[in-house]
Amino acid sequence: MNILSPSILAADFCHLEQDIKAAQAGGARWLHIDVMDGVFVPAISFGMCVQESIRKCTNMHFDTHLMIEDPIRYVDEFARLGSDGITVHLESCKDVHATLRRIREHGRKVGISIKPDTELDALLPYMDEVDMILVMSVEPGFGGQGYLEKSTERIREVRRMIETSGRNIDLEVDGGIRLDNLKMVLDAGANVIVAGSAVFHGDIERNVREINKILEA
Repeated sequence: MNILSPSILAADFCHLEQDIKAAQAGGARWLHIDVMDGVFVPAISFGMCVQESIRKCTNMHFDTHLMIEDPIRYVDEFARLGSDGITVHLESCKDVHATLRRIREHGRKVGISIKPDTELDALLPYMDEVDMILVMSVEPGFGGQGYLEKSTERIREVRRMIETSGRNIDLEVDGGIRLDNLKMVLDAGANVIVAGSAVFHGDIERNVREINKILEA
């Protein structure tokens, strides 16, 4: 099943609840929450207080993406504040196995993410421990970037790795996805699509419906 995960990084924070509800009204079931610390990535976004606040206004699946150094320090708190899935970067963990186990202990969907220049073989030791792999198709840290063309072959290769593993692992892609390249990303093997600007700029409900038409085709 293909899933849209709208990224609130591109939402209007003056009207965050309104934007989230518009995305949900359009048919979105997931919400992508990018947490950035200004250390692992250059930008600082938002943290626990924002997630705690928006959990009160929606029952959507919270797809929490921790772009932070040593994320195991915050897994317990984000789980407590309503994350349904928690994704960490293998590049930012001091002990990747321990971090993934901690997420699993909370009964959350376990995700691992990889930056555009990290060798895909780095994922192999963790294939038996994760429910989702997030392939970054931009350099993490800022919204609104253009899709890196080399990402398409990386998505194909990760899909091959998943099939070889014999496990049911979701393949999420984040960065620069628009209506005009969405089908290409799906054809490469992605089934969870993060979209920020493509959802939250303009008519949010209509944008979600248009994306979902492609996802459901």
